[in-house]
Amino acid sequence: MDQLRFVSQVLVIGSGIAGCSCALTLAEAGCEVHLLVPTEGLDGGNTEMAQGGIVYSADPDDQKSLQKDMYVAGHDLNSDEAVKFLAEESGAVVKRLLIEQLGVPFDLNADGGLDMTLEGGHAVPRILHCADYTGRSIIEHLHQAVSKHPGITILPRRSAVDLVTTEHHAQSKSYRYSLKNNCLGAYAYNDEKGCVELDIPRMTEKDTGGVGQVFLYSTNNPRATGSGISMAHRAGARLANMEYMQFHPTGLFNHQQQIPLLTEALRGEGAQVIDEKGERFVFRYDKRGELAPRDVVSQAIVTEMLSTGKDHMYLDCSTLDCSDVPARFPTVFESCRKIGIDMRTQPLPIVPVAHYFCGGILVDLHGRTTLDRLYAVGECSCTGIHGANRLASTSLLEALLWGVSAAENIAERLKTAKRDECVFAEIRDWKEPGTEHNDDPALIAQDWATIRNTMWNYVGIVRTEARLRRAFADLRDLSSHLHDFYKHTPLSQPLVHLCHGCQTAYLITQAALRNK
Repeated sequence: MDQLRFVSQVLVIGSGIAGCSCALTLAEAGCEVHLLVPTEGLDGGNTEMAQGGIVYSADPDDQKSLQKDMYVAGHDLNSDEAVKFLAEESGAVVKRLLIEQLGVPFDLNADGGLDMTLEGGHAVPRILHCADYTGRSIIEHLHQAVSKHPGITILPRRSAVDLVTTEHHAQSKSYRYSLKNNCLGAYAYNDEKGCVELDIPRMTEKDTGGVGQVFLYSTNNPRATGSGISMAHRAGARLANMEYMQFHPTGLFNHQQQIPLLTEALRGEGAQVIDEKGERFVFRYDKRGELAPRDVVSQAIVTEMLSTGKDHMYLDCSTLDCSDVPARFPTVFESCRKIGIDMRTQPLPIVPVAHYFCGGILVDLHGRTTLDRLYAVGECSCTGIHGANRLASTSLLEALLWGVSAAENIAERLKTAKRDECVFAEIRDWKEPGTEHNDDPALIAQDWATIRNTMWNYVGIVRTEARLRRAFADLRDLSSHLHDFYKHTPLSQPLVHLCHGCQTAYLITQAALRNK
């Protein structure tokens, strides 16, 4: 039976804030968009779990201050061009798309103006928020707009497997000797039909999210396995800053795979990090205490845990400058209530968790990668604004700004870009690698346990060369094993995610070893 093929102007992979803002902007420019998502409905990925807020800086003086804060948080490894672009251009996009067009209900102050809160690493309050579920509110409004737009076709229950490129998949002799590699689309696994499909657009944009699930403790959704990064690497796109994983200092300690996040805004509004004796120990590591950037607070907590032998520290929220805690922090309050803690009177057990990936697929100010016709936006990309560590509440902003910027650039290119029908016609259908149905859930679970424990213990918050070499050897062996396993086993969604996750973990470890 012939493989099912889709033809569109633009293929957008992923439906978080970056993918949806890109798809919506493209559709409103008159472009035909296919939106590929792994779940039955639209999936917000990590966007819907972003609690704190989104930076909104409209004053030129504050924009200069914002740039300084990003450099301090990023250890001055940021891209000058990207930092300036975000500081100066993002405010207009937030106002036009989120406030005016979508009507996201950001909280207001007593005077009826936008309520700005303070978070760690920021010199002044400049964070817009919807209580403590800002990401969920933004993505719900984006999903409503995307679902209603006639120019967007949603393709559900599909997981991207590989990018299609002229170098790897074109059969024409002319492409064999071409110096330029082009992205021609993607192979995607249809979970409902159990087969691989091919989508061949004129431009491809990826919003596949982060890598948090390759670590033992993470705030990320279960599909954040670095799929877009591993696909881009195999296709030949350049990656950058792969060693820079940001660990959020305050995850609600438990033994779940996905740890509830305790938003940065808690510390911004007065919550204190303490040990079991009630002492605020972070000031011993940094004079800014709990309001130091995330990497500083995370390292302080981990160092204290190692020195005392404890598996967690505490966050005291009784000091919050807030009269109605359940109303201001409903998500956090409910997470605590579920494990029997009243955050108003009891300290919360905390542990640093893998939260945000500062590296990824290298892109320019328009989301263009080094592979022609391939764009990347959101957490899977590396714009350079974060450097070695992300400033709080810049993730939603980066995804929104680059999603819109990429869409505008794609729409402009589509006015003159032509499709080479010959090369698209000759792309081969996906060939199933094997026929042995041996993808035992127990085997996959064990491989994931190996990846996550290896990354947490050896490539986590505190790294040494000895630990990294051990991780390199263990992941190299597992990667080799998975390649052999893959050759004999028909594809399934769990196997796709496992292969992506293993390769991503291996790439992070290699980058960490190179960075002395």
